[in-house]
Amino acid sequence: MKPTTTSHPRRIAPSAGRRLMATAGAAAALALAAPAAAQAHANAMPPHHDATRPAAAHPTSRAALHDRMRALWEQHVAWTRLAIVAFAAGAPDLPATEARLLRNQRDIGDAIAPFYGRAAGRALTKLLEEHIMGAVAVLQAAKAGDAPALASAKAAWYANGREVADFLSAANPRHWPRAEMRSMMRTHLDQTLTEAVHELSGRYAASVRTYDAIERHILAMADELSRGIVRQFPKRFG
Repeated sequence: MKPTTTSHPRRIAPSAGRRLMATAGAAAALALAAPAAAQAHANAMPPHHDATRPAAAHPTSRAALHDRMRALWEQHVAWTRLAIVAFAAGAPDLPATEARLLRNQRDIGDAIAPFYGRAAGRALTKLLEEHIMGAVAVLQAAKAGDAPALASAKAAWYANGREVADFLSAANPRHWPRAEMRSMMRTHLDQTLTEAVHELSGRYAASVRTYDAIERHILAMADELSRGIVRQFPKRFG
């Protein structure tokens, strides 16, 4: 989904989380829904990205960037998992978990701002917030057993994943090739969807195993992002 405004993402009403209890029927609908059809890719350079903006001059530690990226993206999948679990169980901590998960998206945007500018950081945050809200829409449609709504929500969610990938690639096309970024984001979405199916259907051991795979993949993605920044801005790292 491609937003045209700068409004904040829709909050989920606390009562919605409590109503959405896990059911095998919802999980089956989620698992069987057709994936999104391929859509036209975004323009080569995101409108928010300023390729002429110089990076800040102060030096940065490679190790610090590496660790920061790993911490932020591991938090991304950890808080996503906690939100899925709370959503499936109708737990009262869902609103607080959502708020913390959305804060992580701002933290990720802030992490790239020193290299690509604050506008780019805000743009990435917005895309990632939509990524989170898109996942919620998928779960809600699955619980309702609304197949057309589920197919639409999944298509929008996967389209957003491609937007995130294309945004990153446009910022650093040499070191973050679009095909590679899209593949990484697609794997992330596929794994998260599988995790949700397991959790909604009560296959908790399988859900945990899937999270292990999610964690391995996201750390590899974080490493790719930190390497790309170091290679794009070598003078920043000495």
